[in-house]
Amino acid sequence: MITTQDLKAAIAECEGERNPNANTCMKLAAYYQLLDRKSADPIPEQYSYENRTPEIPYSNSEFSQIVEQVGIDKAFSVIDELMELLYVENRPLYESVMRKIEYGN
Repeated sequence: MITTQDLKAAIAECEGERNPNANTCMKLAAYYQLLDRKSADPIPEQYSYENRTPEIPYSNSEFSQIVEQVGIDKAFSVIDELMELLYVENRPLYESVMRKIEYGN
């Protein structure tokens, strides 16, 4: 798990770079986004694994099996970090995933 201390160190490293380039800026944006997310409120209880709709089964994919083992709460925090990085690194793919989640297409 990435700690607040790790993120602050990575931010300081990027900000201290003498000749920052676009890659440095993208990293810095991602680090700030993650740091901001770490200080946000925890996932509301109504979204916890125990309260998921039982009639929606997990698939047989490796991903689904791991999520079922570790629980949605733990998996969601990792997925949320991944989506934040995807937003910074590949905005079209991020938007495509968000559309699929929202509209099922």
